[in-house]
Amino acid sequence: MPDRNKEFGKYGAQGMKGHEAAARQLDQLAGFIATPITQRRGMLARLNYLTRTPHAKAAARAAGLTISDRTLKRWADGKATPSKKSLTQLETVYVRVRRHNVARYLVQRLNRQGRGTRVEFHPLNQSQVSRPLQRDVSFRTLNVRHWDRMIQAWAADDSRAMDTAWFDDITADLGSDYGAYEYVMNIGFAA
Repeated sequence: MPDRNKEFGKYGAQGMKGHEAAARQLDQLAGFIATPITQRRGMLARLNYLTRTPHAKAAARAAGLTISDRTLKRWADGKATPSKKSLTQLETVYVRVRRHNVARYLVQRLNRQGRGTRVEFHPLNQSQVSRPLQRDVSFRTLNVRHWDRMIQAWAADDSRAMDTAWFDDITADLGSDYGAYEYVMNIGFAA
């Protein structure tokens, strides 16, 4: 049963929530800027992404950017240096806007006109769990055809909705074994 692992790791099992692993894969597919925001190049790339057009600037403001245009220009010109708090806000807004911008593309890419995408489920690590307490969980693959709700929740950064979509849309097709994949070591997409 989903969400029944209230004391996950009590006997030594290791892993992460399945929807978190899927979100990590979606982040990789989104193609975020690789240079860290703490480097000038990374900060400038994010500033350019968020302010290059009036539409981009409006999306950044809607996503929570509260820094004034004057301050953003001073950062871009090198006349001022942003604080850690400002860099954190800039990174958060960048991630929100980027996720929103690529969500529709990812739905099309992963749904593949109804053909879906093969997903690999790498089970949790039970090497530290004593033998009688181990679950029989193995590597599984599944072709997932409906990604709409998962990607919509990912774009909104809604962990609860992602968890629901994970169980209702993705692992439910694993049959009666779906609850065993609440926690996994990794999720792989053939996308």
